[in-house]
Amino acid sequence: MSLLGDAVLHAPCESVTDFGPPLERLVEDMYATMYAAQGVGLAANQVGVGLKVLVYDCPDDEDVRHLGHIVNPRLVEADGLVMRGPEGCLSLPGLEAGTERFDRAVVEGVRLDGSPVRVEGTGFFARCLQHECDHLEGTVYPDRLTGRRRARLLRAARRAPWAAARTQDPPG
Repeated sequence: MSLLGDAVLHAPCESVTDFGPPLERLVEDMYATMYAAQGVGLAANQVGVGLKVLVYDCPDDEDVRHLGHIVNPRLVEADGLVMRGPEGCLSLPGLEAGTERFDRAVVEGVRLDGSPVRVEGTGFFARCLQHECDHLEGTVYPDRLTGRRRARLLRAARRAPWAAARTQDPPG
């Protein structure tokens, strides 16, 4: 799993051009990784692959389950009320911060077979769609924070066990 600070998380991803078996395996691996980490969404760069692919298994505010994948997703609408809600990320395990997101989002892209797909989400699912599309543009949710909220989160990230383990010298 890519973690905050890994270069792949901070660079825009490339569009998918090869729709063969490797892409199918990537999507399967992404679902497995997301479920193992008990997440609701995952972008390909979170598993170290710089391609525009996301998967989700996320409820909305009415507890309706949304399950799917989008290749070459593009956030085409984000509107409605701006809501500040707790947001976490599998690339910042154990941390969360109140992050502002629109309560409605529409994402267009294609499926594994290249057929077009349009996904609309509200509430928590809209937050998920915006969050994962941000990842594919090289943005992590702390980039959306300002002031003390941002400073507190980044301080906590530097002190997190996963960050400390990454900066230790390898045994040898």
